[in-house]
Amino acid sequence: MRCGGASRVLALWKPYGFLSQFGSEAEHPGLAELVPVKGVYAAGRLDHDSEGLLLLTDDGPLAHALTDPGRAHPRSYWAQVEGVPDDDALRALARGVMVQGRRTRPARARLLAEEPALPPRPVPIRSRKRIPTAWLEITLGEGRNRQVRRMTAAVGHPTLRLVRAAIGPLRLLELGLAPGGWRALRPDEERALRASAQPAPPARKRASRAAPRAKRSGSRSRPSTR
Repeated sequence: MRCGGASRVLALWKPYGFLSQFGSEAEHPGLAELVPVKGVYAAGRLDHDSEGLLLLTDDGPLAHALTDPGRAHPRSYWAQVEGVPDDDALRALARGVMVQGRRTRPARARLLAEEPALPPRPVPIRSRKRIPTAWLEITLGEGRNRQVRRMTAAVGHPTLRLVRAAIGPLRLLELGLAPGGWRALRPDEERALRASAQPAPPARKRASRAAPRAKRSGSRSRPSTR
């Protein structure tokens, strides 16, 4: 509940099949079926076939800070993909790949040693006996439409399951939620989130002028012969 005019920030584990909005569309239910709180809205979005951490708030400036492309606020995803990406594929994801005519920004991409501790998806992923799967962790500072799926497809490894694992300092599996569960952030969690959303301080400008040269004396010093 709002207390003394304070803003609210909620963490939700968005389940598979739900929209990132309170209204429903066609066969996809909205967040109103999960979160009976009025006045909050999603800071960012996950597609209906994606799962994981979604933040809800009534704080407009915070929502803008978390989603403004210019701030490059980090978000991490776990992607189960077809095949096992090699080092070349991981380097390509990190450098950036062409998606809809534009190169993605540099990212972090690594192969997970083991499958994340996630509950089964209600709709099982498609599987092929002769094609193994692997899990990647990809950290982005931008949020283009279906970006992770398009990125992994661009390097030859289509995404089968996608879970947002973290937003800034908040890690999905550390929040004590189950799919469809939500709670308000603790004060320390909210402080850490807000701190991570602050713009980086501008780099100090180098001195534009070189240090004044020493005045020449009447006689020049001989160059060293060492």
